[in-house]
This record gives sequence, structure tokens and C-alpha cells, in this order.
Amino acid sequence: MKFQRYQNFVELAPLKDAWNHLLNQSASDVPFLTFEYLQAWWSTRGGGEWPDDAQLVIITAMEENQLVGIAPLFFAENLQGKPALMFVGAIEVSDFLDFIVKPEDLRRFLNGLLAYLLNETSLPHWEVLDLYNLLEDSPTLSVLQAEASARGWAYIKTCLQPAPYVPLTSNYDTYLMNLDKKQRHEIRRKWRNVENSLAEPGFYTVQEARLLPAETQDFIAMMAQDPNKRAFLTPAMRRHLEITAQTAFDAGWLHLSFFTLDGSKAAGHFSFLYQNRLWLYNSGWEWDFRDYSPGWVHLAHLMGWAIEKGLSEVDFMRGDENYKYKFGGVDRHVYRLTLERGK
Repeated sequence: MKFQRYQNFVELAPLKDAWNHLLNQSASDVPFLTFEYLQAWWSTRGGGEWPDDAQLVIITAMEENQLVGIAPLFFAENLQGKPALMFVGAIEVSDFLDFIVKPEDLRRFLNGLLAYLLNETSLPHWEVLDLYNLLEDSPTLSVLQAEASARGWAYIKTCLQPAPYVPLTSNYDTYLMNLDKKQRHEIRRKWRNVENSLAEPGFYTVQEARLLPAETQDFIAMMAQDPNKRAFLTPAMRRHLEITAQTAFDAGWLHLSFFTLDGSKAAGHFSFLYQNRLWLYNSGWEWDFRDYSPGWVHLAHLMGWAIEKGLSEVDFMRGDENYKYKFGGVDRHVYRLTLERGK
């Protein structure tokens, strides 16, 4: 394998199609690893999570003129103040991250990558590989453990948090029957509450490019009604959401949906429709409609919609919020790996 470092996405642009094609064959084919998403993330450094002087260290591996591996990394001081190489996308706003390589090439790729990272003199001096948000079934976890052991490096694997998902059934009634009885009745009760009201319910997704900026702003305003999310929504983070929405829309996998009552937005979901899954990225609802439980009603509708469309699963992504389990969420976990090189 021939390894090469890239310092900006302009240089990488000719590899965009090959990048995404390789991602489709990798063990972790998630929207947060697409060329488009990571380019957008880097433009805001994750909504201001990292400083502007962080350096891009994306390493590609070529074999017989074919792209066979990508290490989407950047260099900065990590949260512990150590000079580190981390995944582009880390930490807060990109739920799942990994290397981009076919499973059968992973061991060779990582072995060669670590040798390159140690010996390439043009790279910034790093002490730690600090890799966040690896899914529990990623083969990267075991391969890097073996590589660290062979080199005598310190290796720490930390479970960060659960990331529940719902494997979908063939029809909505079966899905409901698989839920806890109390929750099943609660969903039906909230639906009846809306149906028996004088307000006219509706659901729609944003389909027109010209409407997207305004609809995105409406969604962000909904998010900001939650005090915790209001603090999270700094100007830089709002910009990240705007750019991500536009990027995903242009790529064809944005699913920005709203639940309305008498034509007024009551709840919204900022999701990705990618690889036959619905990835629920963020949500918000209007406080004035709280008597209608708009967040629950909207989510119940999305579950039914996803089943009707034949999707394989709904991914609630990171976090252990109670509602995820009430809607049938099954736990899997994300991990952080730290590998500290020998002196």
C-alpha cells in the first residue's frame, strides 16, 4: 500500500466518488463518514468544538491505483491536553466514526498506517491516537488492540455511551405489539388525543431546495426552546447545522420532517435517510403544543413511515434518553480508543 497525506478537502475532491464507494464497502458505512459530511464538519470544526488551527491529517492508501483505505484524522490537543490524532468528526456532533476500509483489508491497512504515522517526518508530532465513537461491532477495536500489543503501546478502551436502535418489523401493528404494553397504549392514547382534537394534524418532509434554509431555521428555533439545547446552539453550532442540512440535502439523504397542527409546526426531526435506515440526528417541538405531546406523536408517525417504506431500522444514535427505549430501542454502545505511542 502507498500512503499519502492530504491537508485540505480541495486536494481530496478528485477522490470524492472513490471515497464514498469505499465507504459503502466498509464495516462502518454511516452518514458521518461520507466525504460530504466530513468536509462540512471540517469547515466549522464541528460547530466550534475544535480550534481553527487544528490540522487536517487525512491519510489515504492506494494499491494498484485503487483507493483501499482512508484514515480521516486531524491533529490538535485532545481534551487531556496531549498532542493527538483524532477522527475528523469527533466528538460531539458525529455519532459514529471509524476508518474507511474493507474488512478484509483492515489489518494490513492499519499495520501500514501506524508505520506511516510513526515514520513520516512531515506530520505534526503526536503522542496519542485518540479515537472516539467507534461502534461496538467495529473490527477496528480488536485490530488496533493487537497492533498496540505488538508495538508495546498503551491501549485503553472506554465505553462512552449507548446508541439504541430499533430493528423494524414488516408492519406497524407487529412493531407496536413488540413494545411494552403500557407504552403501546400510551402511543395509541396520544394519537387519539390528536385525532379527537379540533386541530387538523399533518406531516411533511422538506422537498424543495428553495425552502430548505427557512425550514432549517424553523427547526433550529424549535430546538432552542429546550433550555439545554439552547445553550448548545452557539452561533458556530447553528452554522454547523445549517451547512449539514444543506450538504445532506444536496447529497440526497436529508430527511427534515415536521408534524403540524392546523398548518403550524408542532414538532420536527432532523434525520438522515441513508443506506435504508433512518438516522434520527436531532429533534425539537413547540412548547405551545405540549398538550398534544407533539414529539411523541411525530416519532410514532416516523416509525410507521419507516416501516411502510421498508427500511431496515431506525437509529436513535448516541444517548440513553428514556423515550428511545419506550419506542423499542435496543442498546449497542460506542467506544473511545486511546493508543499512546512508545517513547
